[in-house]
Amino acid sequence: MSDLKMPDINNVLIAGNLTNDPAFRKTSSGTSVANFYIASNRKYRDNSGIWRETVCYVGVVAWHKVAEACHEILKRGSSVLIDGELQSRNWKNEDGTSRNVVEIRARRIQFLNKKSSKDLEEIYAASTQGSVTSSTGAVPADQPGKAATNESGEIQVEPTDFDFGYQDLKL
Repeated sequence: MSDLKMPDINNVLIAGNLTNDPAFRKTSSGTSVANFYIASNRKYRDNSGIWRETVCYVGVVAWHKVAEACHEILKRGSSVLIDGELQSRNWKNEDGTSRNVVEIRARRIQFLNKKSSKDLEEIYAASTQGSVTSSTGAVPADQPGKAATNESGEIQVEPTDFDFGYQDLKL
C-alpha cells in the first residue's frame, strides 16, 4: 500500500458570465495578462422542493494569446467555458497586510456567445498560437484542428483529441 502514489490532478472546468470587462495589462517583460471574474449559477431544490439558485463568483487569470483574445472579444455579460487549474497567490499590500487569493489560471477558454464569421476567423487564428476556442468547436493550443467555412459563412472546426496528460497515471 505504501507504493501507491496519489496523482497530481488540478483541473477545473466551469461555465459562467463575466461580471465586468476583463482588466488587461502587460508585464514589464511584455507578457499579456487578463484578469476577470465570472459568475457561475447553480440551481437546486431545497428540502421543501422549491427551486433555488446560488451564484459563485470566481476569479480568472489568462496569459499570452489567450489574454489578448479575452481583451479583444470579451465584455461584461459574455458567456465563457473555462478549462484551467486552481492557483493561489500571496502578496503584501502597501500598508503591510498580507493578501491571499485563489483563482483559476485558464488553459483554454471557449467563448459561448454567437460571433460573426470574421470574429470566428480571428478566434481561430489566435487559437493556433494560444488556446482559445470558439463556440463552433475546440482547438487545443498544441493540436490545432482543421477549420473550414461552410456555405452559410460559419467556421466549422474539426474537433481534435485533447490530451489531459493522464495517460501515464498508475492507480
